[in-house]
Formats: sequence, C-alpha cells, structure tokens
Amino acid sequence: MTATRERFFLELEPPMEELRGKPHVVIVGGGFAGIKACKAFKGADVRVTLIDKRNFNLFQPLLYQVATGLVSRGDVATPLRQLVGAQRNVQVLLGEVSEIQTEAKQVIFNGKAMAYDHLILATGSGSSFFGHDDWRGIAPPMKILEHAEEIRRRLLMALEQAEQTPNGDERAFLQTVVVVGGGPTGCEMAGAINELMRRSMAKDFNQLDPGATRIMVVDPGDRLLKAMPEACSAAAAKQLQDMGVELCFHSRVQSIVPGEVLITTPEGERTIKAANVFWTAGVRASHLGKKLAEATGCEVDRGGRVLVEPDFSIANHPEIRVVGDLCSYKHTADGKPLPGMAGPAVQMGGWVAKDIRAQLEGRGHKSFAWFDFGSMAVLGRLGAVADLRGIKLAGLPAWGLWAVAHLAFMPDEENRLSLLVKWLWAILTRQRGSLLLTGMPSQHVGLEGGSAPFPMGLHSEPSIAEMDGTMEKAMENFRDLESPAEPASSTQQLS
Repeated sequence: MTATRERFFLELEPPMEELRGKPHVVIVGGGFAGIKACKAFKGADVRVTLIDKRNFNLFQPLLYQVATGLVSRGDVATPLRQLVGAQRNVQVLLGEVSEIQTEAKQVIFNGKAMAYDHLILATGSGSSFFGHDDWRGIAPPMKILEHAEEIRRRLLMALEQAEQTPNGDERAFLQTVVVVGGGPTGCEMAGAINELMRRSMAKDFNQLDPGATRIMVVDPGDRLLKAMPEACSAAAAKQLQDMGVELCFHSRVQSIVPGEVLITTPEGERTIKAANVFWTAGVRASHLGKKLAEATGCEVDRGGRVLVEPDFSIANHPEIRVVGDLCSYKHTADGKPLPGMAGPAVQMGGWVAKDIRAQLEGRGHKSFAWFDFGSMAVLGRLGAVADLRGIKLAGLPAWGLWAVAHLAFMPDEENRLSLLVKWLWAILTRQRGSLLLTGMPSQHVGLEGGSAPFPMGLHSEPSIAEMDGTMEKAMENFRDLESPAEPASSTQQLS
C-alpha cells in the first residue's frame, strides 16, 4: 500500500482586510481567459486567487517570432503579478492544480488544499501527437517558451554546422526544414523560418547558399488554413509558394526519426530528409478536463475539452465554470464549437467574471454572445491573409490589420512598444535581434544545458535536455543513408 500524501488546508490572509469573509473566486490559469476574468473582478467585493504553474502570461500567437529570433522571450511574456497583482482583491500563487474536490469545493495544488466558492478553469491546451509521443523529442511543438527557444536553437545550430560543412549534400540537408501542420501556426512558422534562412541570415553566413534552403509544409488536407475561407487559403498558398515554401497536401506523417520524415501521399510513400522537423498539427486540452470529468461525470470531447452549458458551467455544478481552450462551447448559431483562439478566450473570461458578479450582486446578466472579429495569419515580412467578418484581405493590408490586432491584444503596454520597434526594425533592415544560441552545455560550472524540471512538478513538457542530441542523430542517419558502403536503413511505419 502506498501512503496517502499529507495535505494541509491553505487559508491565506486576504489582500485587503475588508475582503475577509467575502466570496472566494479561484481562477486556475493565467492565459487570455484567466487574466481577463481577473481584470473583470476589479472593484468587486470578491476575493480572487489566481493559480498558475508559470509566473507569467504568455502571448502564444507570437511564439513563432521567438522561435525565429525576431523577438525575445521578454517581448511575449509578462509577469502575472505585474498584470493583475496590484488589484486590491487579487492574490497570485505559483502552483499546478493536481486535483479538484468538487464536494468539498477545494482545489489541490503543491500538496495544499484551497477552498473556493466559485471556480474558473482556464488552463488552455497543449500539443497532441495523436498517440506518437515518441516524436515529441524529434519534432518539438510550439506551445511554451521553452519550445520556441529550442526550435530557435536547432535552427541556428543547423546553420552553424552547415557553415563549416564542406559537403554540399550535407549543407542542403542542414538547410531543410519540415513543418507538420498547415494551420495558422504552421503557416506562420514556415513563413518566418523561410525569412530567417533565406533573407535574414544570408549575409551572415559566407558558405551558405540561400537558394539551397528548403522549407516544406506537410498537411493531410487539401488546403492551408482550413478554418478560413477558400480565397484566403489560396492567397496564403500563393504567398508561401512565391517565397519558395513547398506545400505537401493530402500527406500524412507515418514516422519521424532524426533526419527523416516518412509521409504517405496519393502517389505512395515518400521519405523526406531534413535536419529539422517542427510539429504544429495537433492540440489537446489541459489534463484538468479529464480530472474534472472524473470528479463530476461531466462530458469531454475527443480532444479532452469539457462540454459546457450556455453559462460555461457544467451539469450539477453551477459554481464551476470552464473557459478558453479547455471548454467546448457549442451554444452558437451554427452549433460549431468556438475556435481555440485569443479572441473567444478573452470574451469568455470577461463574460464569466461579469456573470458571477451579477449573481453575487443579485442582478441579471445578458446571455453570452460571441463577437467574431475574424481570423488572420501572417506569412512573411509584409505578407498576411485576413478574413474580417467577410472582408477578405491579403498582402500588406492584411499584415497591417494583423499587426494592429496583435498589438491590441497584447496585455502589457511595454511589450506593445518593444514589439512595434522590433517589427519596424526588421522590416527596414531584415535584421533580427534575438539570435543568441543558448541552452548549450556549460563549460564553466559543470551544469547540463537546458531547463531541468521544476522541483514542485510545475513543468510538464519535456525539457530541452531531453530533446538535445537530435541534430547529431539526424546527421548520423543522413550520412548512413548517403554512404555507398552501407545499405540504406529502412524506415518502419509506426503503429
């Protein structure tokens, strides 16, 4: 028998003495929805506790710019205490919720229990490899800062290695990148990597031929950006192809090993040799959705998202609300779930907080109605596509709209200014200011490169150290395949 871990009940002093005894709202997750909910409680006679396993809010839509060296981590991440910590009724706690005890109205985190009167779950989503988690270390996703910085490290290491490689075939291999997934993230990644490797770095590496760079997007569908109108998909495809990006439609990944991607196409199997492979194809809801279903019997969809009522509560538990990427909200005009984007998440978080306030103050509140601002994706230095409520734009006008929208959603004013300056500088000079190679083994203090897991269990994604060594394995596999003295190794399809 394993001993039950001892927990103690955590009752902190309220931020303001007059809030003692007031209704306690616990918000789990400091993303778009969680931060908006916190801000909507400003001035209310409620005590708010925000719990997150990171101490910062991450602006995920711009992670690809960190991955390609356009901006730094500080430009897309803002400390939670800086955003909402100054509110008189908010406390920010660092921790990961591991259990929800619905009967006792408690959440368990860091071995402690905290009671709530109202609970808002806004823990977002992670990456799904559709049952092939062994691919994660070879083809890193892009959901957290460490992912983006690992992708940047791999791209720069490939270029550095190619610069001192005399063999032309090996240089071409090191300059080849496969992006799996043709959604907004995949298209933005492909465009940014193409700009980095063909333009920004061309004058910095004397031995490299930008024309030997090869960027490929692999997608099982028949077009890019399936959630957008076909006109926008066609415009995006044309822009990427004009930039030199190869598009592989009707293609499914069967296996990934260092240096190789095996895909199936209508013409049969095809092996792509690439030093770098990046994954943007799948999304899974936070593990809290499953834990909530186990505790309450609520329904979740195939992606682990919680099916919610019109007020974002779950059956038999009106005190629990689920918002953002963690929820599946189908109470729309067409019955389709709201998309997992920043716009809907912000609207959900704000509405739920206002609805709770209205209940506590004994007044009515209008039903939730999502306002669809449209969708967009940036594809290059001044290229983008946008669908603004039926108005379709492409090229420079779409890029301008994209820039304004992203600056408006950025929660921190300082970051807005730094992003604008860096974007303008990159447009004028094609230079990128965040191209430091970090995450390498230290030669001075005997420390391993990369970020070790947080001792309190706050870091659930694989560390950089776990993903290290892929480039070396990729080169070994490539040389084995190219060597005439040895038979080429076969790639087995994974079940």
